[in-house]
Amino acid sequence: MFRYYVDLFNIDFFLFLAFAGAVTAALLLGIAFHEFCHAFTSSQLGDQTARNLGRVTLNPLAHLDPFGTLLLFFAGFGWGKPVPVNAYALRNGPRTGMAVVAAAGPVSNLGVAAVMALPIRLGWTPWHNPFVINAFAVESWSANDYFGLFLSASVFINSTLAVFNLLPIAPLDGFKVWVGLLPMELARPIARLERYGILILLGFFFLGPAVGINVFSEVVRPIVDTVSDSLTGV
Repeated sequence: MFRYYVDLFNIDFFLFLAFAGAVTAALLLGIAFHEFCHAFTSSQLGDQTARNLGRVTLNPLAHLDPFGTLLLFFAGFGWGKPVPVNAYALRNGPRTGMAVVAAAGPVSNLGVAAVMALPIRLGWTPWHNPFVINAFAVESWSANDYFGLFLSASVFINSTLAVFNLLPIAPLDGFKVWVGLLPMELARPIARLERYGILILLGFFFLGPAVGINVFSEVVRPIVDTVSDSLTGV
C-alpha cells in the first residue's frame, strides 16, 4: 500500500490526496462506524457492556486501534478495537444474539459503501478504478474526476471490509454469524475452531499464496468487485 501511495504521488499529487482521503474515510466511517454498530446493536439487544465502556459513540477515537490503523494505512488491511459483548445478556440468546451483533459490522460497511456509491450510480460523478490509473488520462481530469476517484476508492474499501469480515474464520465477524445461523450439529464443531482462528487466518493470507491458495484474489476480490459494481451501477 505504501508503494502505491508513492506511485500515485509521482503521477499526480491530487491522485495521492484523493486516494489517501478515501483510506482516511474508510478509517473514520468504515472501521469506527463498524465498531459503533456492534456496540449499538448489543446495547439494543440487552447487553450494556459496550455502553458502560463508552463504546456506543460515533467518536472514532473510541474505536480505532493504533496498530490496526497504521496497518490499514500502510499495508491495506487493519482492524478496530473489538467491542466486548456478554453473549448471555443478549435477549435473543447467545448464539442468535451474537450472530446479529456480529452481522451489524459488515452490514454497516455495506451501508457506507452504498452511500458513497450513490453519486456515481446517479451519474453525478464518474467511476474510476482506484487500482488502475492511466497516467496519461489524468492530464485531462477535472475536479469531478478526482472526487469520483475518492468515492470509488471509498466504495471499494468499505466493500472489502464488509466481504472480508464475513469470512467464516475467527476472529472475523463472519465466524460468529455462521455459527449462529448453522444448525447446532454443524455449528458446534466449527465453534471449537475459534481458538485456532487467528492461526488459520494468518495461514490463509501469508502461507496460502506460497502453495497457490490466495484467499483475497480468489475469494474476496471477486465478491468485492461484484458488490462494488452493483452499488455503483458500472
